[in-house]
Amino acid sequence: MRTALAATAGLVLAAGIAIIPATASAAVPAAARQVLPANDGWAAATTGTTGGAAADDAHVFVVRNRAELAAALAGGTDPTPRIVLVAGTIRANTDDQNQPLTCADYADPAYSLDQYLATYEPAVWGRAARPSGPLEEARVRSARNQAARINLRVGANTTIFGLPNARLVGANLLIQNVDNVIVRNLRLEDAADCFPAWDPTDGSAGNWNSAYDLVTVTGSTHVWADHNTFSDGNNVDASQPLYFGRPYQVHDGALDVIRASDLVTISYNVFQEHDKTMLIGSSNTVGADVGKLRVTVHHNKFANVGQRVPRVRFGQVDVYNNYYYLTDEDAYSYSWGVGVYSAIYAENNFLLRSADLALDDFVYDWGGTAMTEIGTLTRVGTGPVEPVSLLGEYNATHDPDLGTDAGWTPVLRPGSVTPAAQVPAVVNAQAGAGKV
Repeated sequence: MRTALAATAGLVLAAGIAIIPATASAAVPAAARQVLPANDGWAAATTGTTGGAAADDAHVFVVRNRAELAAALAGGTDPTPRIVLVAGTIRANTDDQNQPLTCADYADPAYSLDQYLATYEPAVWGRAARPSGPLEEARVRSARNQAARINLRVGANTTIFGLPNARLVGANLLIQNVDNVIVRNLRLEDAADCFPAWDPTDGSAGNWNSAYDLVTVTGSTHVWADHNTFSDGNNVDASQPLYFGRPYQVHDGALDVIRASDLVTISYNVFQEHDKTMLIGSSNTVGADVGKLRVTVHHNKFANVGQRVPRVRFGQVDVYNNYYYLTDEDAYSYSWGVGVYSAIYAENNFLLRSADLALDDFVYDWGGTAMTEIGTLTRVGTGPVEPVSLLGEYNATHDPDLGTDAGWTPVLRPGSVTPAAQVPAVVNAQAGAGKV
């Protein structure tokens, strides 16, 4: 649904949808035109990242609902620099009249969850093969119906910026095969999948898998995600039912960087109460990802997230000055996932943890060979702050050991690294939406 945008008397019309433009430059927050600072991580390499900073007045939009947001993004196909200012709460599961849509509205007539559960019950279907047949095909059609509403494609040379208290609920911002995108100052919540897929071959007991991240960076370059807050909102995983003895997982990643994406900086965000947090690289296959997936992750807060913080394949990933707040050991799996051909460089991170969270759980070997870790501090509750090698703790209880040299040293940093002891105070004061 892509049409030309025409500015007329302070109104922009797109497919019959009125979008309010910020016609006066004073109406655009200065931070919405901010570009990534020099040397601020991998996204500063080569051309740098400017997003929509060069947008003219006709391409600065204030959007208040899903239809206006989709129109302002123009399907992600127009590379004209644009700034999209999000006002208030936008819910992606709505129709073009901003009326709510439920999972039943997306469901194919041939789909029924009760029938799906009865058909693919492991005692009936078995565990050797993934579901197939008419019911699985109906589930796929249902999922496509939802994807058509909640997948919002972001084009090249775009800045999406949240005005005070802006929220995107139920949306997947899809940054696909484009260059030069900035996402800042947003609360992104609950991109819940109405139709998770059952895979009996996933692990020893099978798993339910969902399709949507809050932000997906796929095949894209020069992306800066800054001062956002990512969460499951009020729809937390603990509230989901168990089917086939496994959690009915309706959430996928918070911010994933996949399929040969490159030159990404993720800074001053808060990730909270989410399981699969940040996947960098989606396949173990040697191919397009080689030499790509270069990502910087700094000054973020990871509060009671379960895993993938980050999980890395192939990429040179700089993970520094992050605050890991982990007090819910029941929901915790691991944080640094060392995958195939990965090269994680972790410096001056701070871990506040429950006493029941074992230090050797923090690192997980997903087929990698080495990582570098420098300057980590840890603390249990209000106890003393102590230096620790989380990689060393892992190696002490696991064989074979992971090597201690990732083979590279980051140079793209905008200034001095924050002393690890100061990381909690700095991150708490500055990270997340509303703190730009």
